[in-house]
Amino acid sequence: MLNYIWVFMLVFALISAILTGNSQALSASVLEGASEAVTLLISIAGILCFWSGIMEIAKESGVTKAMAKLFAPILSKLFKNVPKNSSAFEYISLNISANLLGLGNAATPLGLSAMKELKALNHNKPQASDDMLLFVVLNTASIQLIPTTLCAYRQSYGSSAPFEIIPAVWLTSVIALLVGVTVAKTLSAGSRKHL
Repeated sequence: MLNYIWVFMLVFALISAILTGNSQALSASVLEGASEAVTLLISIAGILCFWSGIMEIAKESGVTKAMAKLFAPILSKLFKNVPKNSSAFEYISLNISANLLGLGNAATPLGLSAMKELKALNHNKPQASDDMLLFVVLNTASIQLIPTTLCAYRQSYGSSAPFEIIPAVWLTSVIALLVGVTVAKTLSAGSRKHL
C-alpha cells in the first residue's frame, strides 16, 4: 500500500510541476535532495557503524544476557506469555538497550530478531499476538536517554548545540511510552473479554 502512495505522490508532483511550469524547479529540487541525502548518510554512517559494532561486541561478550537480567523484572510483567529464558527476551532487551542509546537504525536488526522469536512463540499464526503488538509499541515509542542519531542529524545540519534537545526528548519519549503501553494493555484486555 505504501508503495502506491509513494508512486502517487511522485506522479502527482511531476504532473503538477509540468502543468504549472515548474518542471525546472522540480529537477533542481530532485538533484539537491539527492545530494543532501548522500551527504547526510555519510555524516551519520560513522556513528551508526560504531554503535552497531558495540552492540555486536556486547552480544558476543555476554553483556546482552546481563542486560536481559537487568530488564527481566519489568519485561516479565509486560510480556507475561514470553518465557524468561527464551531468545525473544534477550532480543527484546537488546532492542530496548539500543533504543535507550537513541540508535534507531542499530536497533532495527535486534527488533526484527525479537519479532521473529515472538512469532515463533505465537506458533506462526497469521494474526499478531498481544506480545508482538506490545513490542511494536515499545520499539516505536521507546525512551531515549541519549538520542544519538537525532543529535548526529542536528550536528550535520550545523547545530551549535546538538544535544540541547535531550530534556525534551526524555519528556516526550517517557510520555509516549506510557501512553502507548497503557493503550496496548487496555486494548489487549478488552479483546480478551470479547473472546
